[in-house]
Amino acid sequence: MKRLILLYGLLLGGAVSGKTFGQTPTPSPDTTVFTAADFYRVVSQYHPIVRQAALLNEEARQEIRQAQGAFDPKLFSAYDRKEFGNNLYYDKWQSGLAIPVLPGGIDVKMTYDRNRGEYLNPEYRVPSTGLAAVGLSVPIGQGLLIDARRNALRQAQLAVNLADADRLKLINKTLFDAAKTYWDWYMTYQQFQLIRQGYQLADTRFRAMRERAALGDVAPIDTTEALITVQDRLVQLQQAEVDWQNARLRLTAFLWISDDANTPPKPVDLPLAVVPQTAPLDRTTEAQLQNLLSRAAEQHPELLSLAAKGQQLAVEERFRRSLLQPQITLNASLLSRTPLTGLGYDGPSYYAFRPENHKIGLDLTFPLFLRKERGKLRQVQIKSQQLNLERQQTGRDIANDVQAAWNELKTLEGLISVQQQTVANQQTLVRAEQQKFDIGESSLFLINSRETKLIDLQIKLEELRAKYQKAVATLWYAAGTNAGSM
Repeated sequence: MKRLILLYGLLLGGAVSGKTFGQTPTPSPDTTVFTAADFYRVVSQYHPIVRQAALLNEEARQEIRQAQGAFDPKLFSAYDRKEFGNNLYYDKWQSGLAIPVLPGGIDVKMTYDRNRGEYLNPEYRVPSTGLAAVGLSVPIGQGLLIDARRNALRQAQLAVNLADADRLKLINKTLFDAAKTYWDWYMTYQQFQLIRQGYQLADTRFRAMRERAALGDVAPIDTTEALITVQDRLVQLQQAEVDWQNARLRLTAFLWISDDANTPPKPVDLPLAVVPQTAPLDRTTEAQLQNLLSRAAEQHPELLSLAAKGQQLAVEERFRRSLLQPQITLNASLLSRTPLTGLGYDGPSYYAFRPENHKIGLDLTFPLFLRKERGKLRQVQIKSQQLNLERQQTGRDIANDVQAAWNELKTLEGLISVQQQTVANQQTLVRAEQQKFDIGESSLFLINSRETKLIDLQIKLEELRAKYQKAVATLWYAAGTNAGSM
């Protein structure tokens, strides 16, 4: 916690000189190292897109709530009255409560009817105090195992898995872009440092040559050659500084901060005294590759998304198959006269809830050709086949992408090793050339040429190191995870 507090102070511009975040030492006492791990941590906690990704799950949960609304109990009431020529034709009032039963397709219904009037249809006649009914509506064929309401609910529940896969995909993409931006910043910073060192060497040599020319030890034209080298490296230094500052600006686009999860994040700037860490020397092993391949096959967001869609199609197919069955609904209710005034409810009464007092009905619907139902079922089956083929191809593409990123890593490891040897050899040549120049057996042109070559080789080495770190991030991204897990 203390380390995170210091990190927040750094991002808010309150960095203390000499403080180091991470295990990499600071290159100089007046700079602060901002490690890649801390950078990924800040991005994963506060970046707006990462927070936006977290809302996908909440949105999916609200879809579940909407689907559950189909199983909410419902109060209902209907009143109908007709009076004409001082005659009450009818006065009908029905109210009640309908309760869907989950997970079954049964509906429990409780009603109260109070009807009167001179011209009331005989089937609507009820006792003077009203008629109460408690009954069930049971699907016998279609809708017994699954119906539209349960299908919608199950689809919404599976959509949570789909939203979670989309969330992971969005987070991984954000952190992957952040990783590439960080190592671009590292590369431009290292390039600026190397060119600055070269410029300082050239400037020191120019001043020394100017003093020697004033004393008559060297020809004045040698100072001109030294000045040209200083001017050339100054131009390179200014361009390198611009590249470094632009890379720093691109990095700050990923930096946000907030006090808590409910507070909108605010953008922060990266202080000029903050520098990147040095590139780590860790190498990815064959065991890690196999672990990433296994992890990608099981947890890659693309595969998780396709798996969730496949589960949704399986539920949809089950529902569509149920629609091929006849739609048979059994409605049954027990009836009872409501309590009489002053007497209360008489349970043993002939008009109480008894098996003899009931109402029963049966509804049957069955399309003869089922063309609509069979067409929709076949369409869902085709989509399932397409999804299975897409999943197979996606799995193969993911494995190939992971292997390709691994091959890139292994190649870069070899290139870095060779480049390190080349830099060491060039440094030997520069030192030897300097010794020869000191005893008068070499020229300023040769020293400048070898130094320039050394700077180019060192910059190339840092480019390879930055490419290696970006290739590591690519490997993890191809495996369906993010740089923050490294």
